[in-house]
Amino acid sequence: MDILATKLNKTLGEAADFLSPAGRRMYFPYGGILGQGAEAKSCETNATIGMAFEEDGSPLVMDCFRRNIALDKKAFLYAGSFGLPKLRERWKQMQIEKNPSLKKVRFSKPVVTNALTHGLRIAAELFAGAGDELVIPDLFWDNYELIFKTAVGCKVRKFNTFRRGGFDAAAMKEALLAPGNKKILILNFPNNPTGYTATVSDAKKIVSAVRAAAKAGKKTVVILDDAYFGLVYEKGIHAESMFAEFATLDPNVLAVKLDGTTKEDYVWGLRVGFVSFAFKGASDEQLAALEAKAAGNVRSSISNASALGQHLAIAAYSDPGYAAQKREKYAVLKRRYLKIRAILAKNPKYAESFEAMPFNSGYFMCVKPVGADAEAARKLLIAKHSIGTVVLSGLLRLAFSTIPLNKLDHLFACVDDAIRELKEGNKR
Repeated sequence: MDILATKLNKTLGEAADFLSPAGRRMYFPYGGILGQGAEAKSCETNATIGMAFEEDGSPLVMDCFRRNIALDKKAFLYAGSFGLPKLRERWKQMQIEKNPSLKKVRFSKPVVTNALTHGLRIAAELFAGAGDELVIPDLFWDNYELIFKTAVGCKVRKFNTFRRGGFDAAAMKEALLAPGNKKILILNFPNNPTGYTATVSDAKKIVSAVRAAAKAGKKTVVILDDAYFGLVYEKGIHAESMFAEFATLDPNVLAVKLDGTTKEDYVWGLRVGFVSFAFKGASDEQLAALEAKAAGNVRSSISNASALGQHLAIAAYSDPGYAAQKREKYAVLKRRYLKIRAILAKNPKYAESFEAMPFNSGYFMCVKPVGADAEAARKLLIAKHSIGTVVLSGLLRLAFSTIPLNKLDHLFACVDDAIRELKEGNKR
């Protein structure tokens, strides 16, 4: 049991007897991303949060969403546990448009969720139990453990994320083939926290590894956390979701796609997400049954997702300016990514202070301090430079999605300075 959960149970005293086993395991991650973000709220430069801002510091929002706040009165009605039919149909069409490989794949209609975190909870409750095992890379979003391990009691097996600058598919394969008849695998590309998306070569190895597990008789649920889908900045990256590959891979493989407006359309507070299902040989009736399972979970927890958010999405997707506005916002983030590449290239001395982990996409990149503790560096960055960062798995995560171009040089110079200061202190 997590130490924070133990402390809460101790505080409750005899009242903890009212809790279920899941209730005893539950805790709020004060020291995780949210806690570290709270410490950085007053910083002049806040590189902690998974949102995006314009160069002037205002939210990076598309006009087709912003100007549609005045909607028809029907936006105040219940949306239903499956979600608004029009939005479900439109999102499925958009999934195919963004992933042409899905044209020949039979997959379910998406069920509307309260964004992707809720989708993950639905997947956990539908597919992961106390006897099952979640397989994730060792560089992962900390909420995975809270949902799968703490909330539903699933065991967790971590594997090495990177090998020789690429995704360590061999380590993933070894984890999938470990004892146990069932595995739940989460693939998150672009990855949070590293900002890495599988290359074309990586993707082939990943699919091969899952196929090997399936052929070995492992029932394998592959959850595609596609929160940052589309935000790739280099050639040679697997540009589509890997949902299509797993949807038809093997009868022992069930593919679950989680996606939504949150990061793709820069509307973080709208909380509109989707969960879709597929497996080889699935009939329409079987896929409809999985939709009903998901909708039943929605009904039993939140009843239905926000109708207001869903109507806003429908209006935005029919707006003639949607595609151009999305390209414009994407360009803002890509310019920052390219600027970081240039900063690292022109400052080879930074390699003495930190190692930049592989990154090619998304909102974030990570650096590994050389000869210094990441948590100590995070605290010094706040105290000395008024810069907020997040520490995950011994790495400093830098959210360049929030940092204007003209502040990126300063950000990396301060990271270098803080680590050098700590190293000097360690010598004394």
